[in-house]
Amino acid sequence: MSEGRVQFRNFEDVRTLFGLRDKNLRRLRDVLHLDVVLRGEELHLRGEQTQVDLGTEIVSELRSIIEHKGLLDEADLERALQRGHFPLDPSPELIIDVFHKARKIRPMGIGQRDYIKAIQDHDLVICEGPAGSGKSYLAVAMAINALRQELVKKIVLVRPAVEAGEKLGFLPGDMLAKVNPYLRPLLDALGDILDFEQVQRYIDKEVIEIIPLAYMRGRTLNNTFMILDEAQNTTITQMKMFLTRMGHHSKIVVTGDGTQTDLPDRVESGLNDAVRRLKNIPGIATVFLSGEDIVRHPLVRKIVEAYDDRRHRRFDQWSEISATRDDTQTESNGHNTNGHHSSNSELPPSIRTSIDDQTEMTDVPSRPISDTD
Repeated sequence: MSEGRVQFRNFEDVRTLFGLRDKNLRRLRDVLHLDVVLRGEELHLRGEQTQVDLGTEIVSELRSIIEHKGLLDEADLERALQRGHFPLDPSPELIIDVFHKARKIRPMGIGQRDYIKAIQDHDLVICEGPAGSGKSYLAVAMAINALRQELVKKIVLVRPAVEAGEKLGFLPGDMLAKVNPYLRPLLDALGDILDFEQVQRYIDKEVIEIIPLAYMRGRTLNNTFMILDEAQNTTITQMKMFLTRMGHHSKIVVTGDGTQTDLPDRVESGLNDAVRRLKNIPGIATVFLSGEDIVRHPLVRKIVEAYDDRRHRRFDQWSEISATRDDTQTESNGHNTNGHHSSNSELPPSIRTSIDDQTEMTDVPSRPISDTD
């Protein structure tokens, strides 16, 4: 049996780590399979050598968070403990250094490791995955890393202002106040990684810019790390507009979850369309995260799995609609102009794999992007 030790600065920090009625302590023991003993202000971890090494590293990280924030919330605890499900990552280049003593962000599993590597190696990355898989959080962390290393001069965080199934009505205040409800998740990620005062300074000096997608039209951004979040709620035209904003020495990360679109019925998501169109272009990477990469509360993974049948039902509905359209078109035309029937028309837009790139949706007319945009 091996033993590791973690020294705390005072007993109050130990109490914060243990949590109310030792709730966090029991969680640590259950996940890490270690005996945890407190001696004064020093925590002793006993068990198998591999688990002791992992536990010592996780407890040290939690100690740094407590010293930095003065508290330990459930999200920080679960994010750290998620590493207990994966082996120690031997690749230091995949650890995201945001140049803060309390923060070294590590990938939680194979999918997240591939995601970080893709951002490092490509100027444009499209990441699709379920809620809680770290799409936005890791993208923001990589953007801060690039900013602190002076690889870019600015971070631009973008979201489409689409309501999730309910109307918010009139919102008072200036532009930033009006779009705050839509951009709040990106602000939360920033605040989790950096001090509030640092985030505020960056925003005041426009080093970090947080804007709705509509305000990107006509801009060209050089030396900028751009993140488009919730990209499943963009139209094809909006996605094309955003991607063509890329200037010299810039990076773009597009994130979204194709199963949670809030677009009107029969409007194809710009995210799904971009994945299909851009998948074979050199310099562009597409990463798909899964339920195994979810790092929120353990129940989130089970919830996502329970709702997976929603996607299958949606595909079935699209197939029925497409089949009805094809039958109607055949009856009116009398024949197929290509001499054969393409199986792609029977599939929903999100899973079409071979279709003429020049084909546009006829249900939703869109204004073409001009060269001056």
